[in-house]
Amino acid sequence: MNSPNPAVNPSPAEKAAFNTLPLPPHVLANLAQLGYSAMTPIQAAALPLALAGHDLIAQAKTGSGKTAAFALALLANLNPRRFAVQALVLCPTRELADQVTQELRRLARAEDNLKVLTLCGGATLRPQLASLEHGAHVVVGTPGRIMDHLDRGSLKLDALNTLVLDEADRMLDMGFFDDISVVAKQCPKDRQTLLFSATYPEGITKLSAAFMRDPKQVTLLATPSATQIRQVFFEVTESQRLHTVGLLLNHYRPVSTLAFCNTKQQCRDLVEVLRAQGFEALELHGDLDQRDRDQVLVRFANRSCSVLVATDIAARGLDIDQLEAVINVDITPDPTTYTHRIGRTGRVDAEGSAYSLASMDEMGAVGRIEQAQGVPSAWQPLASLTPTGAGPLLPPMATLQIMGGRKEKIRAGDVLGALTKDMGFAGTQIGKISINEFSTYVAVDRQVAQQVLRKLSGGRVKGKSVRVRLLEGSGEG
Repeated sequence: MNSPNPAVNPSPAEKAAFNTLPLPPHVLANLAQLGYSAMTPIQAAALPLALAGHDLIAQAKTGSGKTAAFALALLANLNPRRFAVQALVLCPTRELADQVTQELRRLARAEDNLKVLTLCGGATLRPQLASLEHGAHVVVGTPGRIMDHLDRGSLKLDALNTLVLDEADRMLDMGFFDDISVVAKQCPKDRQTLLFSATYPEGITKLSAAFMRDPKQVTLLATPSATQIRQVFFEVTESQRLHTVGLLLNHYRPVSTLAFCNTKQQCRDLVEVLRAQGFEALELHGDLDQRDRDQVLVRFANRSCSVLVATDIAARGLDIDQLEAVINVDITPDPTTYTHRIGRTGRVDAEGSAYSLASMDEMGAVGRIEQAQGVPSAWQPLASLTPTGAGPLLPPMATLQIMGGRKEKIRAGDVLGALTKDMGFAGTQIGKISINEFSTYVAVDRQVAQQVLRKLSGGRVKGKSVRVRLLEGSGEG
């Protein structure tokens, strides 16, 4: 399997008209009626490739017009006179599936009797089964419910020519990799696959390698601009350095912080200091085995750890949503590494902050960073760091580890259903669900963590009782 082709990053200033695309007149007329005057950048980048039949990985933020980008491509592939499912769109949530269905119906208004059907969990099966019996051209749904229909034989995909994975990064966050795999394997091999994602986590590469044919790749995510990342430097002595990290956290109170150290020993020392100060901190460096690394990353990504203290090697390629702050505990001598570090925050149009601690011995490295950026660094005195919140800075979520994973055929939908339908917790109290071979990790609102622990310990998942524990502190044991 070939890796994706190099990304293209068209200028946002480009405003191509839809009539430059090979679309029939009635489709162009409908677009004009709907107020689609010119293509958005993602549409201009993705549609020519998708309409030419290529598999595609498209990276663009939510609200960039990506739904129309894949909708117009899959509609162009349809034969309205053939009453069979020819396109399937997988979405992470029922809400997104409903939005996609509405947009598809608007864009398909010019077609005769084209039927779009939504199949999501949380809705009763009977009406869905009846709708499927009457047939559909396009199905939009969540992975778990699509699998249910495939298992029942109520959904047939042998006529499918287009598979769309919408917000693929969110589906991976929610633990749907295996479900997507099962669905993709039941689709014809000669289909077109279109994958859309706001970020590019490691799982996207795995998905493309497993289910896509020589995919083209387009991205419209520029490197975070200087205005998106607020950079502040503080002069410290060596004896002040580790203690100052706690001062920064208590002053700015970011929910999620990535702190970079130049050595593994510095990582260990800082985590020890932070835990003594009451912070939920974890370390990530080359001495951790894969199981511990995976567990640390799960807890940091699901917001049940306030601070991840890492070396550059361990943090390479990290793509964490909603990372508010980066702290350079030690100044790196390499300006490129500095840019890589602070670029972990301020992603996908979010704002972020980068705080750097520099001793007199590191001023030469700071000068090289200034030269590379072309702007002078902004400095603040340590005396400006005063506690601004009441009580310790705690992460909003906590992580429960269920002893059982893919080997036991546990799916994200099983866990979510047990917690919401069977045990009465609100969906808003449940965060990311991550599943590996032997364990399932579920993030829950910290306020109800003990309650969830009690109910899960005495309850059932997939009809079976489970062993579960709350991960706190180092998470070991």
